[in-house]
Amino acid sequence: MESLLYEVGIVTGFEAAHRLHGDFGPAQRLHGHTYRVEITVQGEHVRKDGTLCDIAVLQEAAGELMAELHYRNLDELPAFAEKNSTAEAVARHLFDALSPVLVGVELSTLTVRVWESPSAWAGYSGPLAARFVPPSRSPAS
Repeated sequence: MESLLYEVGIVTGFEAAHRLHGDFGPAQRLHGHTYRVEITVQGEHVRKDGTLCDIAVLQEAAGELMAELHYRNLDELPAFAEKNSTAEAVARHLFDALSPVLVGVELSTLTVRVWESPSAWAGYSGPLAARFVPPSRSPAS
């Protein structure tokens, strides 16, 4: 039988520059994007308060990550050293940074989708073995 999942997500974004290395035509030159970032968590059960997780905590964690990337040249950041700062790489970086924060209420997956234009996106999705616990708050039982 197929599992049914609740889903909660937020949308945020940042502006940054980068260049691609390899056979990418004009994208090999320094250029910028207004990135749109979608962050979604899924889980089978909601807490007693009726929520899967606290959206405000997702927003806070995402906000800190967006601030680190905003108005930066992604190629100058340690997270993208020795690799192309593709939308796929940005999605994986955000997934890896958000995963440790997700501790507490049972969540099954995290999905990060990074749009580098209104018509082009890349994403990274995976299971969460961790649980979501908001800092300085206790989860509803």
